[in-house]
Amino acid sequence: MKAGPISFIGLRYLLGRAREGGRYLRGAAGGIALSLIPIIVTLMVADGMIRGITDRYLELGTGHIQIYNFTNAPEVENTKPALDNLPGLRGAWLERQGLGVLAGKNGKTGATIRATESSFWEDDGSSRFLKTISGSSKIEDPRDVVLGDALAENLGLEVGDTLRIMTLRLGSDGRNIPRLFPFTIKGIVSSGYRELDSLWCIVGYETGKRILAPELSSSYLMVKINDPYNGIDDAVYDIYQRLDPGYGIYTWKELQRSQYSSYESTRQLLLFIMALVVIVAAVNVSSATSMLAIERQRDIAVLKAFGTRPRGISRIFIWGAFLTGLIGGIIGIALGLGIGSAINPIIHGLEKALGFFSALFHGGEVKILDPGYYLENIPLVIDWKAVLIIGIGTILASILASWIPARRAGAIPPIELLRKY
Repeated sequence: MKAGPISFIGLRYLLGRAREGGRYLRGAAGGIALSLIPIIVTLMVADGMIRGITDRYLELGTGHIQIYNFTNAPEVENTKPALDNLPGLRGAWLERQGLGVLAGKNGKTGATIRATESSFWEDDGSSRFLKTISGSSKIEDPRDVVLGDALAENLGLEVGDTLRIMTLRLGSDGRNIPRLFPFTIKGIVSSGYRELDSLWCIVGYETGKRILAPELSSSYLMVKINDPYNGIDDAVYDIYQRLDPGYGIYTWKELQRSQYSSYESTRQLLLFIMALVVIVAAVNVSSATSMLAIERQRDIAVLKAFGTRPRGISRIFIWGAFLTGLIGGIIGIALGLGIGSAINPIIHGLEKALGFFSALFHGGEVKILDPGYYLENIPLVIDWKAVLIIGIGTILASILASWIPARRAGAIPPIELLRKY
């Protein structure tokens, strides 16, 4: 049988009247569509969360590339001129980073002290994610300090309060000698991600050189480029060509390897669980094809009476399964993309609705995404490659699930059908 009649009959079975068996394939298509909606939404939310958190680490934390001088750490300050006219360069800033103990109204806590050039916080990428809660994020005085929102909350500090920072230096005999420095809170900032905010204690670069001992801290040049996701390898190669031996260059993928791998593993696990639901829905195509073959035995008898081979009969039902997977996939992916694109308004709407009912019973504010652990707003990220793979996988699963019942339908002896009808 030619492809034209096969396509026509398969489409007729899918779109035909319910009593003619079309209800089975349409039900299977609906099941596939419903199973695809959560996997597409999960994919978008997971990718959005990963991208949102990663962007904050890149723009506010590690930068895109870090350059160290292993032979003479302070010499990294002389590295900037070597990066002039680097293709795709957005900026380069010196930073010294070390650990210290912070003392506030509510007690003491350890924190990462970041001594960075002030222009780093004025960069477009930094300013896009950095939100000033109170005061100012611009450090002008050597005694000014800016704290992350979560860190300031833990210490019970506000703008204008005095913060005492204790750091260590090595004595001539090799012992650690504590040093205490008073600072004034200039501002309180937030990145929108609590894990970052709970670590930040920001001072000026020159101040950091004074309070952080070189042997107990790390000094490096932080570099940002236009495309940290796709152009990072080319940028590292260009930088290596410009620097003398003794320098170490690390990309954000190396600096955040464990954390990024953890995010990716969680994403893959979620997708695997959702994929099982899609496979179950696709298997329903098998039972739908079997029921359709029973309903359409009269058609099979007529086709075989006119000389249609068993392979031609099987191809009709396989084509019907293909159309079922295709239509179910298109509808499910379209609805999933629509819901995923509106996930922030949906979540905020649910929070308001749940908060209203909670208030009726004297409950507190309801947060579906706790800002202490998640982003307050999920960026919209669509991995079209993954969406395409999911769509193709759904269609293939539908075809494979219908293979056995389709072959059985084609193998029914024509004599048996003719006797019955």
